[in-house]
Amino acid sequence: MSNLDLQSVVYREGEHYVAQCLNVDVSSFGDTENEALANLQEALELYFEDAPASDAARVDAPEVRTLTLQGA
Repeated sequence: MSNLDLQSVVYREGEHYVAQCLNVDVSSFGDTENEALANLQEALELYFEDAPASDAARVDAPEVRTLTLQGA
């Protein structure tokens, strides 16, 4: 199996940390950032058992931006 570099983001949501892959719609959570990332890695390994690596979209230099919705 070849290596596949994926982009992820980790953020706190309530009492947990959420780790989300930006290349495919897979996420996981944990009590710490490291636990969330380890759980995400496991989830991604399971995901790619059934999906080809070509399903991963290319994501270059992601940035966090704030959007404000009127009346939401």
